[in-house]
Amino acid sequence: MSEPAEPAASAEGLVDRPERWEVVRSETAMDTGRVITVRRDVVRSAADGGEFTREVVLHPGAVGIIALDEDENVLLVSQYRHPVGHRLLEPPAGLLDVDGEDYLAAAQRELYEEGYVRAGDWRVLLDAFTSPGMTNETVRVYLARDLQPVDDVARHVGVHEEADLPVVWWPLADVVAAALRGRLHNPILLYGALAAWATRAGEGYDALRPADAPWPARDAVPRLRRS
Repeated sequence: MSEPAEPAASAEGLVDRPERWEVVRSETAMDTGRVITVRRDVVRSAADGGEFTREVVLHPGAVGIIALDEDENVLLVSQYRHPVGHRLLEPPAGLLDVDGEDYLAAAQRELYEEGYVRAGDWRVLLDAFTSPGMTNETVRVYLARDLQPVDDVARHVGVHEEADLPVVWWPLADVVAAALRGRLHNPILLYGALAAWATRAGEGYDALRPADAPWPARDAVPRLRRS
């Protein structure tokens, strides 16, 4: 068995780096006209010079919110998800599909529309590529605290799946335990709940990045473009 690698001299080296291999040809394989486009790229390998084809799902990206009340209960919505045939417990979340909209503003809107609350304290929990082998989708997950309910009159009325979004609250510890037992599956919830739990046990929530922190990984990802 090989010896374990030596740890890096500095945590500064523990970082994903942008890199783009040459795209020889590109064409649109499918355009839904709504959320996604599928692009077919012929890529030249920078390692051996060979060419290979990859289908890429182009996606506008998303934000999600782990909203904690003063007792560390997590706000969740129960939503039917047709592709997987499940009703999932999920944090409020939404697409970054409004041109020029600030990421935090999008998250605040989704928390208000789906969770019926506003938050006085916002932090960035983490940033992720959801499935980098097939899509350029990026997601930023926020931590929201200091919650205040929205007046019933001001509530957003959803349509289709979003017309049926019951709101429930569960202790963060229970959410983490259920995730580790394979009972919860929404990736934004898994990212966010586990990150919140690790932060709580580590440096604490106040050590998280500010809500307006840069998002360089998203900035380096090519946006949706059609051939």
